[in-house]
Amino acid sequence: MMPIAVLPAAALLLRLGNYFQTVSWLTWGGTIWQVMEAGGQAVFDNLPLLFAIGVAIGFTEGAGAAGLAAGVGYVVLKGINGISEVSPGQPVDMGVLGGILMGLIAAVLYDRFKGIHLPDYLAFFGGRRFVPIITAFAGMGVGLLAYFIWPPIGRGIQDFGDWIVGAGALGVFIYGIANRGLLPIGLHHIINTLVWFEFGTYKAPGGKVVHGDLTRYFEGDPEAGIFMAGWYFVMMFGLPAACFAMWRAADRDNKKSTGAIMGSSGFTSFLTGITEPIEFSFMFVAPLLYATHALLCGIALVVAEQLGILIGFGFSAGLIDYFVSFGLATNPLLIIPVGLAFAGVYFVLFSASIRVFNLATPGREPVETSPRQAEPAPA
Repeated sequence: MMPIAVLPAAALLLRLGNYFQTVSWLTWGGTIWQVMEAGGQAVFDNLPLLFAIGVAIGFTEGAGAAGLAAGVGYVVLKGINGISEVSPGQPVDMGVLGGILMGLIAAVLYDRFKGIHLPDYLAFFGGRRFVPIITAFAGMGVGLLAYFIWPPIGRGIQDFGDWIVGAGALGVFIYGIANRGLLPIGLHHIINTLVWFEFGTYKAPGGKVVHGDLTRYFEGDPEAGIFMAGWYFVMMFGLPAACFAMWRAADRDNKKSTGAIMGSSGFTSFLTGITEPIEFSFMFVAPLLYATHALLCGIALVVAEQLGILIGFGFSAGLIDYFVSFGLATNPLLIIPVGLAFAGVYFVLFSASIRVFNLATPGREPVETSPRQAEPAPA
């Protein structure tokens, strides 16, 4: 998920650059603000390329040659897509999925050919140098295949995305539960990629067509943000309250250590929207709690949709992204009172569930004693 890591910086540059251009007393820095906005926009415009490089590097334990090969392969793929029209004036567009596919192909080819030996007169191109070459040809092959097989696949993805977007409360409810349900096996990134970068279509004022809830939001789509707004209730308020509940339920001997862990994890969730340290602390030891949490995530997205709250994020639904995304948002102030209500719900449900079902949340594990401590005192 390396490409996701650059989105906060891109969102910050894009939003601040755009906002500063509208402030009258900051007109002196017009060119600077335009450069900031253009820099952030460049990241969003090249997300497929970044995904190609990031996926390849991630699957090869940081091999730069694999990243370069993925970049070369994607450039070739994009070039062929640009001249392959599924209809007049409409080239093949694989979007972020094309980048991910080339990243995977580059990783496989790197593992297969990184140690290849060529004849002496071609020795310079052997080993890792051979990988970008073979990946370029692979990109050409994928581009040719895409002309024949991508149109129906793309239409299927688009139709499903349009249904999810148009389904309103039902669509966001399904996404919210599926997102958290897939987290334990690491497949939530797949559904996030589709929702954030593929589902839904918006034609920007300049004529550019963009896809995905996240991308459309930062391009100014007034209907985007439906799949992101509800997460602020969970990440800024709900899960920190769950941390407080787990600390309160901890055994007395473990309260100090549990408080340090839960306190830092809760604050991280509130500030940045990083929730995995909290969720993995009870996901496997208390699956009932995790099922409750997944259900509450679906409900949170429904509540945001019903209240007409639209706000996005560049990284996750924490306080930093709340301020960065505030300018483009619809009804963002409602997040605070509704979020506090969700904090109360999380605290009550977690506290009650832990005590009623005697769940082994952090700090409630049995305190082990050493054999010497366990021996009875001599008579």
